[in-house]
Amino acid sequence: MEKTYEPHAIERQWYQTWEAQGCFKPAGEGNPYCIMIPPPNVTGSLHMGHGFNNAVMDALIRYRRMKGDDTLWQVGTDHAGIATQMVVERQLAAQGVSRHDLGRDKFLEKVWEWKEQSGGTITRQIRRLGSSVDWSRERFTMDDGLSKAVQEAFVRLYEDGLIYRGKRLVNWDPKLHTAISDLEVENHDEKGSLWNLRYPLADGATTAEGKNYLVVATTRPETMLGDSAVAVHPEDERYKSLIGKFVLLPLVNRLIPIIADDYVDREFGTGCVKITPAHDFNDYEVGKRHNLPLINVLDKNAAVLSTAQIFNLDGSLNTRLDGTLPAQYAGLDRYEARKQIVAAFEAAELLEKIDDHALKVPRGDRSGVVIEPWLTDQWYVSTKPLAEPAIAAVEDGRIQFVPKQYENMYFSWMRDIQDWCISRQLWWGHRIPAWYDASGKVYVGRNEAEVRNKYKLGNDVTLHQDEDVLDTWFSSGLWTFSTLGWPEQTEFLKKFHPTDLLVTGFDIIFFWVARMIMLTMHLVKHEDGTPQIPFKTVYVHGLVRDSQGQKMSKSKGNVLDPLDIIDGIDLETLVQKRTTGLMNPKDAAKIEKQTRKEFPEGIQAYGTDALRFTFCSLASTGRDIKFDMGRVEGYRNFCNKIWNATRYVLMHCEGQDCGQDGATDFELSLADRWIISKLQLAEKSVAEHLDSYRLDLAAQAIYEFIWNEYCDWYLELSKPVIWNADATIAQKKGTRRTLIRVLETILRLAHPLMPFITEEIWQKIKPLAGATGEFIMHAHYPQADESKIDQQALKDVEWLQAVILGVRNIRGEMNISPAKDIAVLFKNGSSEDQQRLLSNQQFLKKLASLESVTWLNTGDVEPMSATTLVGQMEILVPMAGLIDKDAEIARLTKESNKLIQDIERTETKLNNPGFVAKAPAEVVAAERNRVAEHKIAVEKLREQIQKISAL
Repeated sequence: MEKTYEPHAIERQWYQTWEAQGCFKPAGEGNPYCIMIPPPNVTGSLHMGHGFNNAVMDALIRYRRMKGDDTLWQVGTDHAGIATQMVVERQLAAQGVSRHDLGRDKFLEKVWEWKEQSGGTITRQIRRLGSSVDWSRERFTMDDGLSKAVQEAFVRLYEDGLIYRGKRLVNWDPKLHTAISDLEVENHDEKGSLWNLRYPLADGATTAEGKNYLVVATTRPETMLGDSAVAVHPEDERYKSLIGKFVLLPLVNRLIPIIADDYVDREFGTGCVKITPAHDFNDYEVGKRHNLPLINVLDKNAAVLSTAQIFNLDGSLNTRLDGTLPAQYAGLDRYEARKQIVAAFEAAELLEKIDDHALKVPRGDRSGVVIEPWLTDQWYVSTKPLAEPAIAAVEDGRIQFVPKQYENMYFSWMRDIQDWCISRQLWWGHRIPAWYDASGKVYVGRNEAEVRNKYKLGNDVTLHQDEDVLDTWFSSGLWTFSTLGWPEQTEFLKKFHPTDLLVTGFDIIFFWVARMIMLTMHLVKHEDGTPQIPFKTVYVHGLVRDSQGQKMSKSKGNVLDPLDIIDGIDLETLVQKRTTGLMNPKDAAKIEKQTRKEFPEGIQAYGTDALRFTFCSLASTGRDIKFDMGRVEGYRNFCNKIWNATRYVLMHCEGQDCGQDGATDFELSLADRWIISKLQLAEKSVAEHLDSYRLDLAAQAIYEFIWNEYCDWYLELSKPVIWNADATIAQKKGTRRTLIRVLETILRLAHPLMPFITEEIWQKIKPLAGATGEFIMHAHYPQADESKIDQQALKDVEWLQAVILGVRNIRGEMNISPAKDIAVLFKNGSSEDQQRLLSNQQFLKKLASLESVTWLNTGDVEPMSATTLVGQMEILVPMAGLIDKDAEIARLTKESNKLIQDIERTETKLNNPGFVAKAPAEVVAAERNRVAEHKIAVEKLREQIQKISAL
């Protein structure tokens, strides 16, 4: 076995071997168990969220595989409509070509070419993470099988009256020219203005104050061209008498009513708000309640329409509308129109005032432009009928959320659900299976031939297919069953659906999880006709944040690539990676400086196991994850610890009889019986935590047992037997047997979290341990045997540890070298203490470096000693000859004085009002913490000086 643990020497080799041998395919004889991978976008690279998500899923799937379940971890990627189309369009733009120049078919050929070239990036990264997915069943949301499922789902939902086409408000991206989902909208805090505009009252009406106008406050004066009403609160005494009357809309000269609605906040502005149903989602709902016309005044570029272009819900101007749009605004961008409209209000003395106002500005996550609520024809899923059974499935426990509180988030969304806009104005994606004749009548079918046959259309009827494609969430909403072969009733669909577990972030509970539940329960049935659920458990995890708790983003320069942590990256490449693509040179310079400070030597290669164990150790259900590189380094040291422990075991067991032949001619020492007992407790604890999805607690239990109990205590306790020339053959055999058997079990226990190092070591110790099987993942997961728990051994070693730690503490306090053998005295203990002392002198002398052990009886003279207690028993370490009392007091006094001086300097700084006022709050807090820590240290040094002075 190599002297040093080098993850790169083993990881790629083992993954290639596992995959080539088909280790990840369903093969167990137990119950079917299935996890569906949330399909990553084919467009890019895995981020830390993917790394965390994969580590959790792989730990659980390997655990179930080792328990004998027939496991399937279904892998695949998502076509990512907008993201993919943008990538290819940017590539074409660099060549001076647009998609319109190519036409739809040629453009899609380019997208498929790009997908073939870059689509393998994600799958290579998934392999590098050690994910044991079934690659033989890899799927892509645009492959033939899934495309067939999407068509089938659309047609069935349409025929069931659950898909319709309508003109409604959507999130419109004026740059990409498509509707986008709420998830693709980012709300940015920005500084803006609140314009207070005067709307003249009609027919000589006046306010209670005698004014002949109302003042409305708006953040979007440009949309006033499409106002349909002014709203006030029904209980607002200032305006009650005006409800039902009209104002004359400035610039347009159109009469619009004054309406009463609870939506209005009486405390905001003047209590009057303009209602523009075609350009605001809240106003749209108010408009529906009051039957107001929807007047769209912007085009797909967010430029102002001409009068002739204005349309409303039924495609024509409402009969109550009189007046036209001022021609001078037609064709203006919305923000230029805003400037000119505000100027026109000011010129007409209708601009009351302008206030500064903080805004939440919706921007497209990919285009970066401000999203426009826009009235347009789209396809919708009627969700309320689908939501009712989906809510019931969680209420009655068929689907469970872990942690349970996320059910409340699910219920909140589902009980207030709106119809789902599923059409996108893109070319890349599943084209909507709908055709139109010359009159615009729509026909839905799986293909044109079916449409003609179904609707009895002759060849003389010209049809053209809908240009739009489906929202990516529609195809991913079918993921659990479409990947298993639906609509065909395949053997895999029968065996693995419903699936067992979905692992996902809380941010897509509605956008993906809820939609999967709704679509599955409507489309997939059991043999008795009852709805199937897509999964039995939803494990919800938080977001991976940086060590300061901030969200990782390229603009902040705090993004980490999991593969950089696994394989390492030099500083210059890391700087280039973090700053490439940033438009602002100041931002790039700031991030470069930050990166050089944080990673002065780049990021060293830690290997996959260290990163995975870090992720699992942080997997506290539902909470956001603060990722700290220090943890990765610590768990890389953990890997080294396991490696070095194995080298020690092999050194003493290779070529020796390790008692694996079934014979009973061995003798177990107290330490052997203790570690076997502790192993049963660890096995029980780890399994319970994995079963309840507490991977953080499972990782902690594995770490504690391996590092503290096996490596730090048991390996040391084994040495007095292994190295003792007087130990019998049976005793040595018993200890070697325990060393190798416990190590082999440890490897199986840790394998789901650390697959590579455990496989490498397991292969080396397998013959000595008498283990069978080709790979560790096919070995049985450890199961606790409570009959092997020796309570007396646990108590005896607990006593032994307390004594050893007590002596070590005295050494530390008195600055006595750990290598120096010392005499120790004991008194005031029980007869049980005396018996334990007599039985375990060999262990005590070895692990505590003792030259002698003496029990003091009543009346014996006690030398000047440092003392500590274990229960009622007192441990005494005579100080004579061990330390130079005066020199040690002088050393401790010097150390104390140095801390006192630092405290005085820092307190002077903190007492300076100028420093406290100007310094960042975190700097001031750090200085105060420093003072508090130093004062504690000074107090401990004083106590130590007093102890030594008393000797």
